[in-house]
Amino acid sequence: MKIVKGILFWVLSLSWGLPMTLFGAICAFALLVTGHKPQRFHYFVYFEVGSGWGGFEAGGFFFVNKHPSQHIKQHESGHGLQNIMLGVLMPFLVSIPSMIRYWYRELIVRSGKKKYSELPDYDSIWFEGWATRLGEKHFK
Repeated sequence: MKIVKGILFWVLSLSWGLPMTLFGAICAFALLVTGHKPQRFHYFVYFEVGSGWGGFEAGGFFFVNKHPSQHIKQHESGHGLQNIMLGVLMPFLVSIPSMIRYWYRELIVRSGKKKYSELPDYDSIWFEGWATRLGEKHFK
């Protein structure tokens, strides 16, 4: 059954979820060319790059800081499931808003206006909480 789920995941990622998966494949290729080694987490291919920044998902691929926690890998995998559910709407409903929100939070903290502990929980917005719940449920 696990193999069937993996095949279905990639079929959906390469059809309905193609825009994000294509973007992920381009990023993965660039990292391969620069000597980064791909890794696997369930159905996903992921790369570890840099430190202290978290991660981002791009279809069947995700990109995280070096030595990511299980939570980060589950969360990014949850975004991958969102991609196969939302398909071509994923960039507009989740990916772009998530990126804007992440950088807005970073700018507030880096400017000294607030500390991370003073910001709302990262999962308090619907698309981030949903990604975490999906990842924790399906990728233990």
